[in-house]
Amino acid sequence: MDAIESAQEQFAHDHEHGEVHRHSHGLIDDSIKRSHAGMRAVSLSLAVLGLTAVAQTVVFLASDSIALLADLIHNFGDALTAVPLGIAFALRSQVAERRAGLAVVAAVFISACVAGAEAVERLINPSTPTHLPVLALAGVIGYAGNLIAARVRLRSGRRLQSTALIADGQHARADAYVSLAVIASAIVVSLGAPRADPIIGLGITLVILRITWQSWGTVSGRSHR
Repeated sequence: MDAIESAQEQFAHDHEHGEVHRHSHGLIDDSIKRSHAGMRAVSLSLAVLGLTAVAQTVVFLASDSIALLADLIHNFGDALTAVPLGIAFALRSQVAERRAGLAVVAAVFISACVAGAEAVERLINPSTPTHLPVLALAGVIGYAGNLIAARVRLRSGRRLQSTALIADGQHARADAYVSLAVIASAIVVSLGAPRADPIIGLGITLVILRITWQSWGTVSGRSHR
């Protein structure tokens, strides 16, 4: 009987150890997979938005459009939000992800402030944008780039249940429609209303501020409408 009880105890110990061992490895594997998936999403969206911002910068240097400047400043800021998000996924830390979400909100807010200041300065010191067809093309580039980045971030954020990545995806999706304002600026200026360009730039600033509020709601767990 002692031998049987000893064998049963040994079996139970081995079984328990095996279960813990397998479950532990499963948790580690899931964590690594989540980290890699998050970093892939962040890297891809960074590449897309980085190329978008660079292309828009080239057009801005030729056109001197404040509406485009507001959009490209925001796109550069949006691309840079990939840095804290990437670090958070590399660390495989939920706390780091939440902090990265706050960094995203801060970056959006700062870009709104910079864009708004530039728009006000241009209203005080007017200047007519040039190369309007290329300016409109820059708006199309901004729209496409942000839409692609938004889909990448939102799809991955929902799959990984990452509020920071979801907030960044919502931010990029809204930015896609903000970029359409650049096309509107090119059209309105071509019709003979150059002062409409900085006014549209201010409109973009207000939209960015709304995006800031919505992103804060996502990151903080509140719902802002």
